[in-house]
Amino acid sequence: MQSTTFNRPFIKLFTLMVCCFTVFSFTTKLGLDSYEIYLNNKLLLQQSVNQPVNLRKLQLNKAGANDELRIYYRHCHAPNIGTNRSIAVKDEKGRLLKKWTFPNATGSDQGMLVPVKELLQLERAHLQQELSLYYTARELRGEETLALLHFK
Repeated sequence: MQSTTFNRPFIKLFTLMVCCFTVFSFTTKLGLDSYEIYLNNKLLLQQSVNQPVNLRKLQLNKAGANDELRIYYRHCHAPNIGTNRSIAVKDEKGRLLKKWTFPNATGSDQGMLVPVKELLQLERAHLQQELSLYYTARELRGEETLALLHFK
């Protein structure tokens, strides 16, 4: 009769590797900031910040002057809502065209409102330029590009 012996350290290492692969396969979105942009309570864009900017196009061709964008930005760490928040529009050369600042969120209203009327005015004043929407907060280093604005 022949007996087979297994190397115990090898079995322990293999088991540890399998457990690690299993655990890490379920945490792909851990640590990512995310945001949602609504036009009059209709979801237009929902993204994690790791998506390429060219996939973040905000279509505003059907938006009216009385409409509002509501932006919810969630940080990956606590507190999930940033402080000293602002939304800015910049042209393709990075020049600041307009900036909205928002108070620190309290209670359930954590969204940032941007009037579409003001975005349409910026679009008319800068017809041949690509405009982008940016978010800044104390919790971020620098600013985050949210979307490229498209009006047509």
